[in-house]
Amino acid sequence: MIKKFKPISISLSPNVQKDDVFLALKLLFQPWKWAGHKSALGSAIASLENEFKKYLGVKYAFSFNSGRSSLFAILKALNLPENSDVMLQAFTCNAVPNPILWANLNPAYIDCANDFNADLSSLRARAKQSKVLILQHTFGLPANTEEANLIMRQNGGIMIEDCAHALGAEYRSNVGLPNEALAKVGTFGNVGFFSFSRDKVISCVYGGMAVTNNDEIGKKLEALQKEFGMPGFFWIKQQLMHPVLLHFIILPLYHFFDLGKIFLVASQWLHILSKAVSWQEKRGLRPDYFPKALPNALAILALNQFKKLETFNAHRKKIAEFYYQELAGTSFGLPKKENNIFLRFAVTHPKAHEILYDAWHKENMLLGDWYTSVIAPFDTKLDEVKYTMGSCPNAERLAQKTLNLPTHINISMEEAKRIVTFLKKWN
Repeated sequence: MIKKFKPISISLSPNVQKDDVFLALKLLFQPWKWAGHKSALGSAIASLENEFKKYLGVKYAFSFNSGRSSLFAILKALNLPENSDVMLQAFTCNAVPNPILWANLNPAYIDCANDFNADLSSLRARAKQSKVLILQHTFGLPANTEEANLIMRQNGGIMIEDCAHALGAEYRSNVGLPNEALAKVGTFGNVGFFSFSRDKVISCVYGGMAVTNNDEIGKKLEALQKEFGMPGFFWIKQQLMHPVLLHFIILPLYHFFDLGKIFLVASQWLHILSKAVSWQEKRGLRPDYFPKALPNALAILALNQFKKLETFNAHRKKIAEFYYQELAGTSFGLPKKENNIFLRFAVTHPKAHEILYDAWHKENMLLGDWYTSVIAPFDTKLDEVKYTMGSCPNAERLAQKTLNLPTHINISMEEAKRIVTFLKKWN
């Protein structure tokens, strides 16, 4: 049947605006700009990397075709002994443990705290035998970066910052900064990485960046970027098609019968579009388009989004403030506020999964399900990504009661009011 309401989506490239759509459409007819090389005149790859270096105040920034390619490059650059443990928190996406497996290393899971970030007591217990930590800033809320970094330094370890959710977020530090100044996440650890995939802070459908101030790591990342090479033209075309088809066909059809979802699935099955997560990744395997460098066409899209970063994050905070006001005193558990950029507004409720189902089937709202499984997506084979059920009980508990509300630039205040009105029925 025709849905009563206009669809509200938290995923499906939520940041894309009309200028992004028409830029992607224009690029589809300019294949000479697709691959490129950053040494070429006017290369968007070099421009994007330089913009990142200036924005974060780091010495090195190297782009890759995804956040997981960036993490894989970092792990290879660290030159760790085979089967070394790499700590990461549970309550994450398989895009984090998979690069560890691809680098012939061992994912060592630690539990998360109620703020969705790593539990420091779990970290302390494991830091003596595991010398590498991937510290995740979940949903845009900075983790306790300074304390985690101190724990790793005391044990002779290395900290990698996972900033996939947190571009633009800041953390207050009193180490080497005047008056406990704020500094951007990605600059505290030995090395950090960002993601520009379809539902991140900025998006070019697929993309990522590795950043560091360490000369040795920087040189190795540069060599690995060249070694990985560019993805093929067919893969680049798939990514350019994504915002175009989404804007003109998929999202408009979500209003009619579920035709939008049917068209999306069919487009992915026919390989017109790529999936966000491949079947191989759900089994710990590596698809052949990872790892690669970031192609020029996607760097052009990322640059266009990067120019809008401050506007995007200001809008997220405005929508989040409305949620705080309207959901205060309800049965929904609300996220921490301090320095949060609110990639998504993560709430907890004992009937979270029922709410997600009802929102879609009754209200045409695709609210967020990060994460209904302790390692997302829900159909990831946990044994293949080396996760043992029961090992991180708080992460498993949170996965049963968490849902995310949209904050992205295409969510209007009227739509936020519609979401809140629906949620209050569950109070």
